Amino acid sequence: MLTIDGAALKRFIINGANKLAANREKVDLMNVFPVPDGDTGTNMSMTITAAARAVENLDTDNISEVAKAVSDGALRGARGNSGVILSQILRGWYKAMNGKTEINADEFAKAFEMATATAYKAVMKPKEGTMLTVIRAMSEKAVESSYENKDIAVMLKEIIEYSNEVLAKTPDMLPQLKEAGVVDSGGQGLIFIVEGGYENLGIESDVEDNTGVQSSTPVPTTTGAASCKGEIKFGYCTEFFINGENLNDEIEKSFGEFLAENGDSIVLVRNDDLIKVHVHSNHPGKILEKALEIGSLENMKIENMRLQHTSLLEKTEKPKELKECGFVAVSVGDGLKKAFEDLGVDYIIQGGQTMNPSIEDITNAIEKVNAKNVFVLPNNKNIILAAEKSAEIIEDKNVKVVGTTSVIQGLSAMLGFMEDTSIEENYESMVDEISEVNTGLVTVAVRDTTVNGIEIKNGNLIGIENDEIVVTDEDIQTTAKNLVDKMIEENDEACVITVYYGSEVTETMAEEFSDYLSEKYGDMDIEVTNGGQPVYGYIVGIE
Repeated sequence: MLTIDGAALKRFIINGANKLAANREKVDLMNVFPVPDGDTGTNMSMTITAAARAVENLDTDNISEVAKAVSDGALRGARGNSGVILSQILRGWYKAMNGKTEINADEFAKAFEMATATAYKAVMKPKEGTMLTVIRAMSEKAVESSYENKDIAVMLKEIIEYSNEVLAKTPDMLPQLKEAGVVDSGGQGLIFIVEGGYENLGIESDVEDNTGVQSSTPVPTTTGAASCKGEIKFGYCTEFFINGENLNDEIEKSFGEFLAENGDSIVLVRNDDLIKVHVHSNHPGKILEKALEIGSLENMKIENMRLQHTSLLEKTEKPKELKECGFVAVSVGDGLKKAFEDLGVDYIIQGGQTMNPSIEDITNAIEKVNAKNVFVLPNNKNIILAAEKSAEIIEDKNVKVVGTTSVIQGLSAMLGFMEDTSIEENYESMVDEISEVNTGLVTVAVRDTTVNGIEIKNGNLIGIENDEIVVTDEDIQTTAKNLVDKMIEENDEACVITVYYGSEVTETMAEEFSDYLSEKYGDMDIEVTNGGQPVYGYIVGIE
């Protein structure tokens, strides 16, 4: 095979994605915490799958157009540190293939060189023994091979064989890998992608299947995460896009320096009007606030890596020591439950709306949390007293009740927690976060009444702002819109609108409400999420 065109590149990407998907769990099990994020195989698979979907129905054999679609799809779908790096490898390919209809072996070798340069540039503090090492090895072998032959199939075969040799040496480069008995998971994932592409270019593969670890180190009997004993310095994996005008090198450099002061595992990628950000931080809210100075945010994702790690540990061994801090929250609805879990809450007590938990329920939850200090978020004014009584009962743990009166306040309080500060300072910080958010609730009136001059009919919808009924209407959508309008009217400094819609609200209704907010408050950061809660059709937070 002397050249490959856009059709061949499509097959390469699609089948590379398929091979990684088939081996995703194997790569996840090799994951060593905290070197990468929690699920390297999953993150890389989701990224390359997004690239494959972008070209699946693309009607062109022009390799430049296909490579651009691959690059854009991967960047938009990039997940985790490993996924962002993978997207930059594919972006490097596009840079080298741009303007061409097909490429030969020499040009493919240059594409690997550009992929390496682009990936290294995206990572602020590159480490050897990682996926970066493997892509560099691929690049070196590609250039060497292109001097000796012009057959792309032969070149790819040599690239795979050599990169496996380099992958086997990664434990010698990173002590965490050697301790866990694995090779680098990101590098392994990348090899799976190239193997899948090679095997399905219409050529017969005689490359040995590398589904196992090609290394002198033994295959682990537990996950790499469980084997690694490193402490997590920055606990929240934070990812998002910044949309902005006139983005330039100076803006990128300045924001990168800010990230370096407040986190690690930084990957920063900029296009003309878009910046992709990945960072591990203890205070994601601070990161997002700084990013808002540059432009609007989208596709925000915050994951608690300590929780991920704990989940893996629980599969293999019981925790031996109490952690410093834990969290209990009262909530209901799958979407809200996930939101609290993503922010690090250890135990969710179902209730808080029509069913308030008992003192016993709260006490049992606190006891189940494996921590010396436990913060309790009642998220309802009617539960605060029960939570405080529970705190008095617990003798072997320091229990702090943060007086949250809504789930919105509870979520904001969690964003105020900082790992590296004292218990008292964290308590004050979480209380301060509560004061920065206004809560709105939309629900059904259960009787006729008049409140604050507002005549309310049984069965009508009412909008409640911070425990005070402020609007009413027969239609839930109108009530929700009027509520938000009134809340923002009273808060001229508002810049964030967060909405959780309930079990009685359809996805179509939620989308219509979201469109209304975007059209009217397009300059604000708006997020509408399925909370799944009963009773309240919409829960709104204004910050």
